[in-house]
Amino acid sequence: MDGETNEDVKAMSFEQALDALEKIVDDLERGDVPLDQSIRIYERGEALKVHCDRLLKAAEDKVEKIRLSRDGKPVGTEPLDAE
Repeated sequence: MDGETNEDVKAMSFEQALDALEKIVDDLERGDVPLDQSIRIYERGEALKVHCDRLLKAAEDKVEKIRLSRDGKPVGTEPLDAE
C-alpha cells in the first residue's frame, strides 16, 4: 500500500472514511477507471476499511449495558456483550 497516499486516512472521522470508501466502491463498480488507478484506489479502500473497522471496534468497546435492580432501578453498567 502506498503509505504517503493513505496517510491522511488516520485523521479521518468514521463518517469521512465511510463516505470516501463508498465513493471508491462506486468508482470501481462503474468499471471505467484505468487499471493502474483502480489498483491505487483499491489499496486506499483497504486502508479506509481497516480504519473504519478500528473506529467501529473502539466505539463498540465503549458501549455499555445498564443493569437494573429487581425493582427496575439502574444500579450500574456492564459490557454490552458480557461473556
